[in-house]
Amino acid sequence: MVVTGECRLLHTCEMCEFNNETDCKADKNEHNRWLVNKRMNEIKHKLIVGSNKGGVGKSTVTTNLAIALAEKGFAVGLADADLHGPNIPKLLQAEDVRLKATDVGIDPYETRNGLKVASLGFLIEDPNMHIAWRDAVKYDFIIELLGNINWGPLDYLLFDLPPGTGNEQITIIDFIGEVDGAVVVTTPQDLAILDARKMISFARDSNVPIVGVIENMSTMSCPHCNEDIDVFKKGGGKKLAEELVLPYLGSIPLDGEIVANSDSGEPVVLSRPDSVAAKAFLKLADNCHKFLNPE
Repeated sequence: MVVTGECRLLHTCEMCEFNNETDCKADKNEHNRWLVNKRMNEIKHKLIVGSNKGGVGKSTVTTNLAIALAEKGFAVGLADADLHGPNIPKLLQAEDVRLKATDVGIDPYETRNGLKVASLGFLIEDPNMHIAWRDAVKYDFIIELLGNINWGPLDYLLFDLPPGTGNEQITIIDFIGEVDGAVVVTTPQDLAILDARKMISFARDSNVPIVGVIENMSTMSCPHCNEDIDVFKKGGGKKLAEELVLPYLGSIPLDGEIVANSDSGEPVVLSRPDSVAAKAFLKLADNCHKFLNPE
């Protein structure tokens, strides 16, 4: 092993049996992997939610899916890995939250229904400030997100991925070691479908099982005549799933109330549990659970 100097992480390193006040004998990469493995071993299922494209409502889908799983009685965590647009705090009306360090790591924020959340947004004083980090700094933060957050035992840990298929996605998958599934979010139009294909290709190339495809911002019901309006076309997600022989997890309607609830930090699953949108997210949670826990 390479002696790297003082161990700065908030834990006792079982690899060398030294604490953070003593020289750690593990090299940095080895130490990081030990730390992440320690946290991830307490989590039953790790899910990534991606799209390869921004603007398809991925963070809204991830947040409501996590809330839906928690409402079904599971212990759930939500890791906001979108470093350039950490929107999860706003979606949960938690922009003023600041995480606290303990002797064994950093405690996540916990919502009223028990969802544990960690985000770079909890560390930024000015939400309007841009994040301009090189990959090395992103790498260090991702290790903190995976290894230094006190997630504890969980049934599910969901990762809200940033757009693209680059450094953040590769690092997360590499350090988790075994991702249990990927949920691919798209909207019906051809451009979003094209990028969703790339996300599916990336997941397959990374040996990540694909839970399925979900079509967000699907058909809207006219508030005046109750007729369906296909604003962004319809059925693109289902067609993609059928073409690539993947499960189709369902559609989330284009609903102004979802936007309003998201802006006010009230996930629709909690604020409007009887709505069509909330029921769609609860069905999505059921489909994910069935995929990961086949009878």
